[in-house]
Amino acid sequence: MKIRLFKAQDADQVAQLFHQTVREVNARDYSSAQVNAWAPDDIHFRDWVAVCLSRFTYVAEEAGAIAGFAELEPDGHIDCFYCHKDYQRRGVGSQLYQAIEAKALELPVSRLFVEVSITAKPFFQRMGFAIVKEQTVARRGETFTNFAMEKILYAF
Repeated sequence: MKIRLFKAQDADQVAQLFHQTVREVNARDYSSAQVNAWAPDDIHFRDWVAVCLSRFTYVAEEAGAIAGFAELEPDGHIDCFYCHKDYQRRGVGSQLYQAIEAKALELPVSRLFVEVSITAKPFFQRMGFAIVKEQTVARRGETFTNFAMEKILYAF
């Protein structure tokens, strides 16, 4: 498994991975109406190239296939963080997270923060994140429970 920065030509695979992961993995914890609002039929609801290139977006690649991706913003916010359904519990997320944390320390960012799904909460807890609060958010007419979490990397 190779972890590398996102390239524009990765956009279609990343969009498909996002869509399939939400619709198949996150469907364990959210209703079909919620996952359809979260990952709409139009997988290009977001300009994947522009957004992914505007931050530190890492992809996990194996034999030309993208197994996961994660986005770090310069202020320490982790936005998208998804692993393909066929690569769950195989260390892909841990490798992506290690790349994110290494980049955060290099920036330097003292705190990482993220809003995670019910599904992703245990993973982020294993990575050392603490729950700041449970919250309800709205997307395309549906409300979702998620969790604001943070990890202090170092104190100034």
